[in-house]
Formats: sequence, structure tokens, C-alpha cells
Amino acid sequence: MKEQKIGDIVRIEVIGLQDYGAFVKLIEEDPKSKEQKGLIHISEVQSGFVKNIREMMTIGQKMDAQIIDIDEYNKKISLSIRSLEKNPQIHHFYHKKHFTDSRQKIGFKPLGKLLDGWVEENEAYLAHLQSETHQR
Repeated sequence: MKEQKIGDIVRIEVIGLQDYGAFVKLIEEDPKSKEQKGLIHISEVQSGFVKNIREMMTIGQKMDAQIIDIDEYNKKISLSIRSLEKNPQIHHFYHKKHFTDSRQKIGFKPLGKLLDGWVEENEAYLAHLQSETHQR
């Protein structure tokens, strides 16, 4: 049996389906080799959103997948079909976050109004600390 490594493209057969992914076995060319099993997480089935993995795969289905991780301790294999896509979906979602209403164009004005008070408060606090230090 050939030692598997991350990046290898292997032939697999789906042996179980759960909401979170597909359990698969690696199809080895040598029938005497030890059976290896792995998991394709639902996020690795295809690029884009997958609502129901059972609509994408069936038990007994055979396909190619790429090894993306091997847990060295328990030898569990994580695989991906998405990494083999020729034309993956590309999503361009950009949501600018605003801490204030961007239409009001107020920027830092509310903070500027409070700044003088904060400076006075901190100067008083530092003076208090300094006087305590001199009293010791």
C-alpha cells in the first residue's frame, strides 16, 4: 500500500452521509491493502453553499478527491472535492462596517466634544496618583 500524503488525488467511494459531510473509503488498486477511510466535510463538497449534501452525493458513488489533511495521531484523512474544481465559484461580498450612520457624515465629532472632559478627568487622576506617591 502506498503511503498517502497531503495533496494526493485519490479515488474514493461514498460509504455514508451525514448532514455535516460524507464518509468515504479510498479505493486502492491493490486488493490486499488495508482499507482507509476519510471524511469530506460539507464545506469541501463544492465551492459555494451546499444546503443538503444528499442532493450532491449518493452512497456507492465513486469519484476523485484530494487529500487535504491527515491526522498523524489517529490517521484520519480529510478530503476535498472542491479543491479539484476547474472553475470554482468566486464570491465577492464586501460589507463596509459603519459604527455610525454613514449618511450623517458626523465622523469623530461626538468624540471631539467629549475629549476636553476626558483630558481633565485623566489629569485629575494622574495628580491624585502623584499626590499619593509623595505622601508615602
